[in-house]
Parts: sequence; structure tokens; C-alpha cells
Amino acid sequence: MKTIDEMLNLDLITVAQHEQIEAWIARSRTPDQILDMPAELWQAVERASEQMGVDADLLRPPALDAMGCGAD
Repeated sequence: MKTIDEMLNLDLITVAQHEQIEAWIARSRTPDQILDMPAELWQAVERASEQMGVDADLLRPPALDAMGCGAD
């Protein structure tokens, strides 16, 4: 939900979209049910994710110091 909140705070989705997405996720019991979200909501999430660079962040290798491997 933090990412959805951030999308709203950055004005990448509307208040109405945020409420609909949040409600859909809240009533979904499984990841598959979340994937059944209406297409227009998925498209809003995808556009916002692209603008936020979410995919790039997920594909970036972790920093060596993120796991305590940095030089002391």
C-alpha cells in the first residue's frame, strides 16, 4: 500500500483511483484476486509505476553495502 500512497502523493493517480485500488486490494484474499483488478485501474498503476521507475528499481542489483558487505 505504501507504493499506492506514494503514487497518490506524487499526483500520479487520482484520489478516486487510489480509493478504488486500495479497496480492491483490501478485499482481495489472494494475489490472483488482485490480478483481476479492472483494466483501467491496472493501467493507472502501470503508468504511475513507469513514471516512478519501479521496474528499474526492481531490476537494479543490490548495493554491496546493503548487505553489510561494505568496507569498514
